[in-house]
Amino acid sequence: MKIFLDTIGCRLNQAEIEIMARQFRTAGHQIVATAAEAELAVVNTCTVTSAAAADSRAKIRRATRAGVEDIIATGCWVTMEPSKAAELSNHVVLNAQKESLVADFLNLPSEIFDLEPLERVPLPGLRQRTRAFIKVQDGCDNNCTFCITTVARGDGISRQQDEIIADIQSALDGGTKEIVLTGVHLGSWGHDLAPDRSLSLANLIPAILEQTSVPRLRLSSLEPWDLSPDFFELWTNPRLMPHLHLPLQSGSDSVLRRMRRQTTRETFRALVASARAVVPDIAITTDVIAGFPAESEEEFAETLNFVREINFASGHIFTYSVREGTPAARMKGHLPKSIRKERNAILREAFAEMGAAYRKKFIGETMSVLWEASRSTSESGWEMSGLTGNYIRIRATLSEPRWNEVDDVNLVALDGDIVRGEIL
Repeated sequence: MKIFLDTIGCRLNQAEIEIMARQFRTAGHQIVATAAEAELAVVNTCTVTSAAAADSRAKIRRATRAGVEDIIATGCWVTMEPSKAAELSNHVVLNAQKESLVADFLNLPSEIFDLEPLERVPLPGLRQRTRAFIKVQDGCDNNCTFCITTVARGDGISRQQDEIIADIQSALDGGTKEIVLTGVHLGSWGHDLAPDRSLSLANLIPAILEQTSVPRLRLSSLEPWDLSPDFFELWTNPRLMPHLHLPLQSGSDSVLRRMRRQTTRETFRALVASARAVVPDIAITTDVIAGFPAESEEEFAETLNFVREINFASGHIFTYSVREGTPAARMKGHLPKSIRKERNAILREAFAEMGAAYRKKFIGETMSVLWEASRSTSESGWEMSGLTGNYIRIRATLSEPRWNEVDDVNLVALDGDIVRGEIL
């Protein structure tokens, strides 16, 4: 059977469809690059914002228009609105049953996938990646007032360390050069495995580095309250990429309290200082919500000033949107959409300035780049795109394609959001 896998949303969703791909292949089926080629489509949906939910529905409809006979809809939007998902697809699989999706659909015992390591082959088409997203944890025990993910994903659950390392080794055997650890609440890994909380991400990372030969290990989003200052000593190992994504959401303490975020300006500032004391040029990126309910002009100014003070390397700016079922949806003082969009634009401009200044610091330096994409040009050879360890997007023209290879590259000039490089 020919199967098309599609996803929207977080890196955890991407990690999950890669697991499904390996399981389908192990059972003898073929993964194809487009829905038009497929007999079965699996769409892993998202509901973190209203736009993500709409995009999820659109992906299911596109698979139907492409002529796919069987469609499995799964993921967070499906879990929150299963009846609507059933109107668009043949099969609905909630998050709680997602891990057994392939085995259940094929009517196979799930143990069949445990008999031997599953070969990892990059997904075809647009999903082909040089980095492997490895799921280490699911669910979240936080209660942020704006977030529906806790409801959609349930309580935090950690995967066993030996399972994680086996997945990483399989990815490395398949040619992966970089591993990205992912989870809904990645920093909580291990807390449910040891009642005394003696297991943590600070234990898992050294175990991975010691037990595998992973050349580049990267972490996805980490909540700032999960980290202690000594956590950053792990970055003395050069195989751990110098990039931290620490969601802030607001730079105003009063807004942070309304969001039920377990951090303050003071603690966040101290955490960043601890990280930069160990790795001075580390890329610190973040998420910020513009226009949270009742956000005053003064509170917005606090956020704008604070993000400039921290001087982030980059960030995702989200215009607040109502998610039914969250405490924030019931709050008073929802701002007009025009004000929310205006504040989003102001924050984006500030982050663009900070990002350009961060990238400019490295012009003239030589950095290792993992090439992720290539495009043939008739005149000059191959246009390559890849990432440095500190998450700077590099483009360079090479005489031959170097997809999934790591090269030393001289950073020569800023070019919008990217840096032009010359391979050594």
